[in-house]
Amino acid sequence: MTEFVPFRFLVNLHDSRSGDLLCSGSFSEVSGFELTMEPRSIAEGGRNWGEHQRSGVTRFAPMVLKRGVTHVNDLWSWFDITTRGANYGYRMHGEIILLGNPLKESGGYEYNPVMTWKLTGVLATRFKGPDMNATASQVAIEELHLVHEGLELKRTPSPGSGTATEGSQ
Repeated sequence: MTEFVPFRFLVNLHDSRSGDLLCSGSFSEVSGFELTMEPRSIAEGGRNWGEHQRSGVTRFAPMVLKRGVTHVNDLWSWFDITTRGANYGYRMHGEIILLGNPLKESGGYEYNPVMTWKLTGVLATRFKGPDMNATASQVAIEELHLVHEGLELKRTPSPGSGTATEGSQ
């Protein structure tokens, strides 16, 4: 049986044009897995008991990535080039992979991906550096806020089960 442990995950961000990897893993928190569909009500003449409900626009909540500050400057660099110069609005695509219990392989343990959220049209909209407080004892955290144009969930089949279940928005 696979356990879904919320602190075992990887985050990968890739250049939308070239596919080059900008950033991988090492986040302490990812939030914003939220989609909202706003239904449209349609009144029909002569139908006095309620309205027809139709699917409306789907909106995606911003994703927030948090991690301890490192010497790697990738997130700041991406945010910086999206806000000025020739690369204004520079977009990425990404994936957030939830890992189950590690699988024992010959010579060690192997990652066990359980589900993957794929993000398209990812744009950095806010970068927040660490709070500076000389009396604090916690790790310095930086965060990056992202908006995106699509979210797709892919589940990895359990050993012995059928195919993966897919859902996309």
